[in-house]
Amino acid sequence: MHPETGKAQERPRSAVRGVDRRALIAGGGAVLAAGFGAGAVALGRGRPASAPPPVDSAPAVPFHGDRQAGVTAPQQPATLLLAYDLAPAATSDGRSALRSLLGELTRVLAEAAGGTSADHRLQGGEPARLSSLVGVGPGLAARLGLNVPPELAELPEFPGDRLDPARGGGDLLVQLCAADRWPLTVVAELAGAAARSAGASVRWTQSGFLPRTPSGSTPRNLFGYKDGTANPDEEAARQWVWGPPGPHEHGTVLVYRRIRMDTGAFAALPEDQRDLAMGRRITDGTPLTGTAEHDDPDIYAKNPDGSYVIPAGAHVRLSSPRLDGGARMLRRGYSYDDGPDDRGLLFCAFMRDPARFTRVQNRLVAKDALNPFLRHTASAVVYVLPGVGEGGVLGEGLWG
Repeated sequence: MHPETGKAQERPRSAVRGVDRRALIAGGGAVLAAGFGAGAVALGRGRPASAPPPVDSAPAVPFHGDRQAGVTAPQQPATLLLAYDLAPAATSDGRSALRSLLGELTRVLAEAAGGTSADHRLQGGEPARLSSLVGVGPGLAARLGLNVPPELAELPEFPGDRLDPARGGGDLLVQLCAADRWPLTVVAELAGAAARSAGASVRWTQSGFLPRTPSGSTPRNLFGYKDGTANPDEEAARQWVWGPPGPHEHGTVLVYRRIRMDTGAFAALPEDQRDLAMGRRITDGTPLTGTAEHDDPDIYAKNPDGSYVIPAGAHVRLSSPRLDGGARMLRRGYSYDDGPDDRGLLFCAFMRDPARFTRVQNRLVAKDALNPFLRHTASAVVYVLPGVGEGGVLGEGLWG
């Protein structure tokens, strides 16, 4: 990405004067970790990602490659996350069980993505267009002495967290994405059978979705804001997302947060106050310092009275890479709806070092204007394994 200059600008017309910003940043509640205003990039495949392609035109997603397609392919409209715990065992037995499970998962996911599954429910219709990723948690890596990046670690506890242990964590995480829910349900059943055969049990599952949007446009989240505007390009991703040259080069770390959103209370705010809280305009996703959606937010731009155009508590300001030495995440979030009082964001962000997330989250904890409308209810961190070529098995580098 181009370096940001911090050049001051005059305040855009829509950044309305006279708004009580203190009302936006006061109050309790949990925080949102840089999950808004970000989208998917087809990293490693040489094309930018946009809105999910129309169901009737998207080709199948290749399973094999240097990187797992669940990170690199354009986001599909539907997702399902599955977390498993392996049965306690001696290190040698645990490694053997994990090898077996990864072998079966490789087979199941490759066949489903390639349209060669023997399951009749995945035959005869439109291609499943399945993409997937598999990752291992820090607890399992420590127990079995796995070769994972040294940065892989559990997140610290953040003020305001209301985490349900039954909805987060886990030894192994599988994320499935597809054009609709049908293949996700079938493949999840097949993956579950593989897990049980290896002595693993389901810890939690979570489904999510994206809105149908025209090709090339950015989907919106349940607050109504465009969510998929800026992500690192391939050059920046090699520095901040993917591992360094070596055994982890095509792996990355996924930080997952389940964030409940009080959509009704947020919608009750005047539009100008919502824009100031976000740092972008709800109408078109443009940053308050810009004229187009993909303009880089200038967090140093000031109004004639010396106040920041993008307020000090705006989410866009606090999650800006300018405050973190240019470090970036690859964000691929989804919305979820588990009932009238439980809907929000599945924050999924990929990075080389999860300490990047911790730094951003600590800033957000302190004064994010969205805090009164958000509650973090689940969390997980996993090392997303490098991809695999034809005839290989996921996790081949874990045993070194």
